[in-house]
Amino acid sequence: MAIKATARRAQTQAPASVSEDSWIEIDGLDKEYRPRKSAPTQALSDINLTVRRGEFISVVGPSGCGKTTLLKILAGLSPKSGGAVRIAGRDVTKPLPEVGMVFQAPTLLPWRTIFDNVMVPAEIQRLDPRRHRERAQQLLEMVGLNGFEQKYPHELSGGMQQRAGICRALVHDPAVLLMDEPFGALDAMTREYMNVELLRIWQESNQTIVLVTHSIPEAVFLSDRVVVLSPRPGRIAEVLDIDLERPRDLGVMSSDRAGVYVERIRRHFNAAGVID
Repeated sequence: MAIKATARRAQTQAPASVSEDSWIEIDGLDKEYRPRKSAPTQALSDINLTVRRGEFISVVGPSGCGKTTLLKILAGLSPKSGGAVRIAGRDVTKPLPEVGMVFQAPTLLPWRTIFDNVMVPAEIQRLDPRRHRERAQQLLEMVGLNGFEQKYPHELSGGMQQRAGICRALVHDPAVLLMDEPFGALDAMTREYMNVELLRIWQESNQTIVLVTHSIPEAVFLSDRVVVLSPRPGRIAEVLDIDLERPRDLGVMSSDRAGVYVERIRRHFNAAGVID
C-alpha cells in the first residue's frame, strides 16, 4: 500500500549558510562511558562524517563497536564526550522534533492501544490529529497490522510490536530518521518486504536516513553509502559508496555487483578476527 507523506512535515529550519551536502555533520566525535565502580570504556573515537540531505546511510560493524551509541548521540539521547554533532547547522544537545528514531526493541506504552502508540509523536508535537490519524492507519495497513489497531502491546508478537514501533517513528514524517536494527525481530519474508517499502518511503519523502544493521547485504541493498566501524573503540574503517542503480528491487541483493560490495565489507571483519 502506498503511503502518502504528510502535507506538513516538521522540517528543520536550517540557517541559510548550511549546505545540503552537510545536513548532518559529525566532527571529531568521541564517546567515553565512565561507570562509578569500573574503568572507563571508550566507545567511539574521532568519528568524522558528513551526510547529505536526503541520503541513505547504513552503519555496520562488530558487536560493541558503538553503532547504537552513535545513533543515540545523533538523536540527542546520549551526550558526547568530545567533538561536535550538528543537524542542519544546529548542535545536537537534546532530541529534535524533526528526528524520528526506531529502536531495537519497540518500547511501546503497555497501557495504550497499538493505534494510540503510533499517534504518540503527533500528540507530543500537537500536529493535526485528523491528518495524522489517517497517516497512522495507512502505516499500520502497510506493515500488515490492520485489524490490530485496538489491541494492546502484550497481545501482539515481538515482531508485530516492532512493526508498530516503525509506524510510530514515521507518523510525523520526520526529516531525519534514525533506525537501530529495526527489522531484526521480523521473519525473513517480512524483513525483505519492509526493506523494499522503506526504500519506497525514502524515495517519495526525501528523508535523510541513518540505519544501523547487522546485515551487510541489507546495508548494501538500501544505502547510498555504507559506513564501516572498527572494533571498539569504534572508528571509521571505511566509507563505501554503493554504485547500484536506483530504483532497486530484491534482485539486486543477488547480483554480482552487490556481492562485490558485500565481500569488501566482510573483509574488514575477517581481518579483525570478528564476524558481525
